[in-house]
Order: sequence, then structure tokens, then C-alpha cells
Amino acid sequence: MRVALGADHAGFEFKDRIAQMLREEGHTILDFGTHNATPVDYPQYGYAVGEAVATGQADRGIVVCGSSLGISIAANKVPGVRCAVVTEPLSAELARRHNDANVLALSERLTGWEMIERLVDVFIHAPFDGDTPEGARHKHRVEQLFEFGAPQRERTLKAIEAGEVTGAVTPKELL
Repeated sequence: MRVALGADHAGFEFKDRIAQMLREEGHTILDFGTHNATPVDYPQYGYAVGEAVATGQADRGIVVCGSSLGISIAANKVPGVRCAVVTEPLSAELARRHNDANVLALSERLTGWEMIERLVDVFIHAPFDGDTPEGARHKHRVEQLFEFGAPQRERTLKAIEAGEVTGAVTPKELL
């Protein structure tokens, strides 16, 4: 698997360790930096990893910053990216299985290394259940994540005005 990595100055040490771990497993790494503690702007690294995944240069991406939050917001700005912040293995697994997350956001300051190893392992190896007949409902929902254009915004604003969301029902054939 080709994995894009990026981190700011508060996440580069774990990024480098993740790169080493994944190379030892035989994965190809695209490392967008940063490589030291000199302060940098995290959005640029989230964008780079997101674009690498969205354009197919990488199969998955992993971003690391101090909290995981800012860099995940940046990655999610890239069309086609589904970046998930996770702090425990079940969320990492569900992010893959149900949401087809293609970028993982991790925190170097708030998460210990042993947990990072587990999260990366789950994220790399868990499949997307939407590619199975029993998981079709997940694929249906993931596809909706990219529908937020003018028509969806109009429906959403009407729902806000009415005080209720209607019509958000999974088709019976997908249940």
C-alpha cells in the first residue's frame, strides 16, 4: 500500500516512527515532512497528504500534529478526503469499516506511542464494509458526504427553518 504522511513540528517524531513501522511492513511511504521542530503551519501538511490521497498518488494518508484536530480539518478541506481523528482502536476500525476513512489524524501530544501503533495497524488493515453486500448501507451514506453543493445546502437550510430533517431514510434494499 502507498501511504502519504505529513506532520507539523508537534507531530514529526511520531510521523517518522510511523514511516519506519510501515516501511518495515513493506508499504511505500510518501513523506511530505516536516522533519524537525522548527515551527511550521500544519494546514500545508494536511493539504499535501489530502491531495496525495485524493489524486490517487497514495492509497491512504496519515497526518500528525500536536492535537490531531487542526491538521484533520485541513485534510478534510480536500475534496475526496475522509479524514478521521481517532484516539482508540474501535474508532479507527469503524472509521475504515463504516466511513471508508482514507486519512487518519493522530496526536503526538495526547496519545502514547503504543496506542499510535495500534491505531495505525487497525487503520491500515481494516477494510471498508461498503464493498460487501451486507455493508451497502455504509457506501450509500459515504457517497452522501460529497453531495454538499447548492441543492443539498438548500435542503439543509429548509430543514433548519422547519426545525426538522425529513427524508433521511436508508433505502429498504440497503438495509
